[in-house]
Amino acid sequence: MSRRYTKADLEQIVSMQYQNLNAIHDLLSIMRHQNELITNANKKLSDEIKGVKEKLYSGKGLGASLRKKG
Repeated sequence: MSRRYTKADLEQIVSMQYQNLNAIHDLLSIMRHQNELITNANKKLSDEIKGVKEKLYSGKGLGASLRKKG
């Protein structure tokens, strides 16, 4: 039993597929933007951690004050 599709049926199927493709494109764009935001946040956090570590281990931060007390 094979089903026969009318031209209107096929046009509706193609239209739905086109809408779905556009929705996927929009979601990919959002995900790319979110990925950029996360990458930038990670970079900033990494830089901040490096700065804190440099202060701690260079004798200017908390480590130095603890060494002086002990």
